[in-house]
Amino acid sequence: MNDRPKIVGGIVVFLAVVTLPIWFTLAAGNPAHRPQPELPAGGQCVEPSEFMRDRHMELLNQWRDAVMRHNQWRYRAADGKEYAMSLSNTCLSSSCHSSKARFCDRCHSYANVNPNCFDCHVDPTAEKQ
Repeated sequence: MNDRPKIVGGIVVFLAVVTLPIWFTLAAGNPAHRPQPELPAGGQCVEPSEFMRDRHMELLNQWRDAVMRHNQWRYRAADGKEYAMSLSNTCLSSSCHSSKARFCDRCHSYANVNPNCFDCHVDPTAEKQ
């Protein structure tokens, strides 16, 4: 019995499946447009941009735990400035990110993630009906 055709066929199918994302990307052309979120009106967030881009959910979860479990309401940033630990009143205030839709939602939609922040919080930038 000669199994060479089956082995070669299996290898070809395996390689086709493994490299499918590469072929799909090449066939589709340019990758999706990377969103450009609206930057803070004050020019700087509570931490540097790189930190916030990579670890903002960790920071927000730490804030949640500090406020809800330890009654700590002030955050001292790496640069020594103090901020209120509040998603609605610090991050989404008129002096920082003035629109959830133009800041949070752009990147979260692009990354296809659904954070649960607004299961409890009210979007302060939402239009009043």
